[in-house]
Amino acid sequence: MDLDKVKPKPLADVSSSPEHIRLQDYRPKSIFKTPETAIVEAAFPVIDMHTHAWQPELDVSKWIARMDDANIEKSTVLTFETGAGFDAVTKQYADYANRFDLWCGFDYTGYDQPGDSWIDHAVAELERCHRMGAKGVGELGDKGLGEFYSRPVAGYGLHLDDPRMKPLFEKCGQLHMPVNIHIADPMWMYLPMDATNDGLMNAYEWRIDHTQPGLLDHPTLIKTFENVVRDTPGTIFIACHFANCTYDLSIVGKMLDQYPNLYVDNAARFAETATIPRFAKAFYEKYQDRLLFGTDLGYDPKMNMEYAAKFYRTAFRIMETTDDHFYEHEIFTYHWPLYGLGLSAAILEKIYRLNALKLMQL
Repeated sequence: MDLDKVKPKPLADVSSSPEHIRLQDYRPKSIFKTPETAIVEAAFPVIDMHTHAWQPELDVSKWIARMDDANIEKSTVLTFETGAGFDAVTKQYADYANRFDLWCGFDYTGYDQPGDSWIDHAVAELERCHRMGAKGVGELGDKGLGEFYSRPVAGYGLHLDDPRMKPLFEKCGQLHMPVNIHIADPMWMYLPMDATNDGLMNAYEWRIDHTQPGLLDHPTLIKTFENVVRDTPGTIFIACHFANCTYDLSIVGKMLDQYPNLYVDNAARFAETATIPRFAKAFYEKYQDRLLFGTDLGYDPKMNMEYAAKFYRTAFRIMETTDDHFYEHEIFTYHWPLYGLGLSAAILEKIYRLNALKLMQL
């Protein structure tokens, strides 16, 4: 007997053994030999209705070059800012008015003090920002503890349907300023962080701490949003990120059916919808006149041109092609494979551009 043939094999490197692969390191590669479509620029000029690049160190000219490469005609910058902060942003973009629309926040200064005098100040500041060039308001946000995005003062404890918010929303309607609202977060962030959570790799980073006193749950938050849309019919609202109902698009679909003053943007929810391509495509087709394109790009001023180009191309690939089972680990932290929706040219043009033009003319 050849003893060399019965010697035990050396132990495998534990770092590459399946028993030792960590979930956060899981980076599958598709082996399917299916078409791969390279989308360099959008099929139609795009109005990106959801960006955030307003940091002082941002080189606006470089961002414009990035937009030009991707066929982005204009970007809406959701600044959250009021007061001196918004003034600084308007100065930063003064030479680029044809390429950017600036939106402001709400000024909650004094909301936590006795009395409601802060409301008059907040309305006056909204009017001032409008005179400075603000085209809309947003992104407002409530993940359960109240309004936290606006600057310089967050409105923790103030939920959207708080009666004190109504004068602000009504003034937005009078000024023809749409309001972009981030309500809740994707459902995976509210579920147990265990082996049953199929969005765990992304959800764990953005998980909601259920131990926080007074935290509203996901359905309650959606209800506060619906209450405002229903009770302020003269104001246009945009539920960004599909109202964070990508796990059940029928929720936002029912609101679109009921409230003509509601629009929805798809910003930063490409991965969540590209994993359910047939259902998502049907949603796009049904609500094609009320959906807006957005990226959510711009938080990180160090974000390089290569990353931005990759993001744009991935978003366009999802929207325009019928490519199957591909991954973009550099862009999304879910482990899911992605699928192209293959939207028609007529629908793409509406979502990329025409719906935004219509919205801003209302």
